[in-house]
Amino acid sequence: MNALAQRFPAYTGFAAVLSGAGLPIYIYAPKYYADTYGVSLTALGAVLFGLRLFDVVQDPVLGWVAERLRGGKAWAVAAAAALLALSMIALFAVEPLFDPVCWFGMSITGLFSAFSFLTINFYAQGIAKVEGLDKGHTRLAAWRESGALLGVCLAAVAPTLLMGVSDNPFATFAWGFAAATAVAAVFMWPEWTAASTEQEPTPIGSILSDPLARKLLLLALVNATPLAVSSTLFLFYVESRLDAPGWEGPLLVLFFLAAALSAPLWSALANRFGEKPVLLAAMMLAIAAFGWTLTLGTGDVIPFAVICVLSGATIGADLTLLPALFAKRMSHIAPNGGQGFGLWSLVSKFTLAFAAVLLLPLMEGAGFAAGTDNPAEALTMLTVLYALVPSLLKCVAVALLLATKLED
Repeated sequence: MNALAQRFPAYTGFAAVLSGAGLPIYIYAPKYYADTYGVSLTALGAVLFGLRLFDVVQDPVLGWVAERLRGGKAWAVAAAAALLALSMIALFAVEPLFDPVCWFGMSITGLFSAFSFLTINFYAQGIAKVEGLDKGHTRLAAWRESGALLGVCLAAVAPTLLMGVSDNPFATFAWGFAAATAVAAVFMWPEWTAASTEQEPTPIGSILSDPLARKLLLLALVNATPLAVSSTLFLFYVESRLDAPGWEGPLLVLFFLAAALSAPLWSALANRFGEKPVLLAAMMLAIAAFGWTLTLGTGDVIPFAVICVLSGATIGADLTLLPALFAKRMSHIAPNGGQGFGLWSLVSKFTLAFAAVLLLPLMEGAGFAAGTDNPAEALTMLTVLYALVPSLLKCVAVALLLATKLED
């Protein structure tokens, strides 16, 4: 049965909305609140890390709830989609009604709680969707993750593009995102059927006791952290290290467009050569790209644009193949999927918290301040954190993947 008959494009659209509420918010929100309301980077990092500690409890609970939803699943998802849209509006389109740090914390808690619930249900639904289909997990992943990467591209560049046509580009982006969420939720509505809940719920201990599931979760944690680091520092790096304000939007588009366009290619290569060697090749390319970044300085926009294309392409492999591998494993040990993807969601978001709570205070401690001339020590710290730390983490991820027998 072809992809259109399977309604795979509905998954593409829903994935685009979810991804637009994820990574781009970590790219833009800290700098937006620092520039607009004068909130310190350390305070923002503390809020984001506190939210991740909350997720340690929340995401497994949301997975538990997702596995037990029956006839009301579609309505629960619709309510979460509404919360996602309203939280985005509160974050960017509403002037804080009280202390900006508290308003930031409240808005982003609502945003990422809804994001977690929707992501868990979405990926769990995918397991049921492709049951019995030949190479179903990889085929669906190509549609789903291409949509996710397209959504990241649009969300990453939209505020920059809107600066020329709107007095408040972030508010316009928030309202546009809310409208896109409503459309995606309508198209995805028929998919939230009881078919995904026919399997009995799986205890979280059963998932954690599976050696391969544990290895995949650890691999996801280590391998995603470089992206979290570079995403958190991207705007600061372009503005202050490259001294190229105004180039943030185009460079982000290059990065995420390369990721989106490469996703089907990585999927095809994995079908031909296997996931493990393809992932290893992508990781080695990422290490080379981060290593090159260490040599850049003021004005090196063109070399950095090439790096954005290369490193973006490697993200296409990470975001396409690793979720497909985890979904494949869940189909064997936890077919319902809710608890498993509760853990997956937690791991994915924890990397962003790690980046925020460690990197932003380190930069501030080195004397870095957004939007001003920074001392050489602060710029050196920014370069080390942006390029060297991800390179080392990718090396660890390569070692973990080599030690993981995916054939099991």
